[in-house]
Amino acid sequence: MMWPWEKNIADQLIESAGYNADNNQTLYLLLSLFLLAAGCWILWAFTRLIIIGLVKRIITKTHSVWDDKLYEHKVFRSAAMILIAFVVWYAVPHIFRYHPTWMSRMDAVAKMVIVLTVMFSCNAILNALVSILEATEKFSDKPIRSYKQVTKIVIYLVGIVMILAFAIGQSPIYILGGFGAVTAILLLVFKDPILGFVASIQMSAIDLVRIGDWITVDKYGADGEVFEINLTTVKVRNFDMTVTIVPSYALVSESFRNWRGMDEGEGRRIKRHLNIKISSIRYCDEELFSKLLKVQRIRPYLEKKKAEIDAHNDALGLAKDNLIDGRHLTNIGIFRIYAYKYLEQNPNINTNMTFMVRQLQPNESGLPIEVYAFSKEKKLEDFEAVAADIFDHLLAAVPYFDLEIFQSPSGSDFRNGWQEEGKDDHAGILG
Repeated sequence: MMWPWEKNIADQLIESAGYNADNNQTLYLLLSLFLLAAGCWILWAFTRLIIIGLVKRIITKTHSVWDDKLYEHKVFRSAAMILIAFVVWYAVPHIFRYHPTWMSRMDAVAKMVIVLTVMFSCNAILNALVSILEATEKFSDKPIRSYKQVTKIVIYLVGIVMILAFAIGQSPIYILGGFGAVTAILLLVFKDPILGFVASIQMSAIDLVRIGDWITVDKYGADGEVFEINLTTVKVRNFDMTVTIVPSYALVSESFRNWRGMDEGEGRRIKRHLNIKISSIRYCDEELFSKLLKVQRIRPYLEKKKAEIDAHNDALGLAKDNLIDGRHLTNIGIFRIYAYKYLEQNPNINTNMTFMVRQLQPNESGLPIEVYAFSKEKKLEDFEAVAADIFDHLLAAVPYFDLEIFQSPSGSDFRNGWQEEGKDDHAGILG
C-alpha cells in the first residue's frame, strides 16, 4: 500500500525530473526523508501556533484551575509530540520500502520514539495532576508527591522494558522474564524508594505527618515545618530557615514529635519556673501580712485563711508568737497563691485547661516555683509575648513578698564582697 502523498509528490517529483523511483532508490529515499521532515515541521508549527495557541486563549477565559495546570506543565505540547511520533512511525515503511534492512531498524527506532514521547506525556500529566490536587484543601497536606514518584518509576520501568524489547526485537515478556535474575539487585538499588513508599502509605493511612506540620526529630536535628513529602525523604524547614532532610521511613520506624495537636488544641502550654532563694523563705509576720492585705487580688484569700488558721491555733491553745507551733502563713505560700490568682485573671490564659502554680523539688538553685498553664495564643510570636508578660510581672512581684530570686554569684559579686570585707577589717583596725 502506498502513502498518497508519496505517490502524488515524491514519485511525481522524481518522474517530472525524468527519472523513475524504482531505478533511483537513493534519490527517492532522500526526497522522502526531506518531505517527512518538512511535513513534521509543518505539523508541529500548526499544532503549536494554531491548536495550542487556540487552547491557550480558551484557558485564559475560564476560571478553573485544572486547565491552567495542564497548560503550565506542557501536557498539550507533549500530546502533539506523540502525534508527530506516530506520523513518523506510519511513514517509515513507505520511506524505506526499497531498503528492507533499514526498514526493520527504523521501525524499531520509531516505536522507541513513540514510547519516549508517551513517557514524557505521562510525566507531564502526573505533574499537572499533582499541582491540581495540591491546590485543593482536601489534598494540600497529603503526601501526593510520594505516589507521583512511585507512578513515575512504574511508567519508566515499563517504558524501559518496551524500549529494550524493540531494540533487541523480542517480546516485552521475554525482557520481564529476565528480571527474575536481577530481582535481588533491584531490591538493593530501590531499597529506599520501596521503604519510602511503604512509609508514605502508612503516614497517609494513620495521618502521621502532613505538609505544614511542625515536627521535631532529635536524631536528625530537625525542628521545624514540613514543606515537602516525597517518596524517600521528608523536607523540614527549621525555625532558623535551614532545611533538614529526614528519611520517610524514619518517621514510621523511629520516634519523633509532631506539634499538630497543639495547633489543633485550645491552647499552647506554658511550663516555666522561677528559682526562689531558699534563705528568703520565712513565716509571714504581722507587718508583712498587713502589707499583703492591701493587694486586692489575694485579699479575700488572706482574710479567709487568717480566720481559719487563728481558729485552729486557738482551739489548740497555741501561742501566737510561737511560729514553730501550729499553723502559719508563709511568704512563699502566699506568693504561690498570688501567682495562681494572677493567671486565673489573665485573659490570655485558657482556664478551661489545666493550669496551676506548683513547687518542684528544691535543688542547688533554690526552690523552683513552676507555672503550668495553657496560652490561648498559639502562634509562636504571640505565645512568647504572653509568657514573657507573665514572668515579667511575677519577677517584679517577688520582692514584694520579701522573697529573692536565686542567682549564681558572678565574679563581680565576689570582688565586691572582698572589698566590703576589706573595709570592715580596716575599720576594725582603726577602731
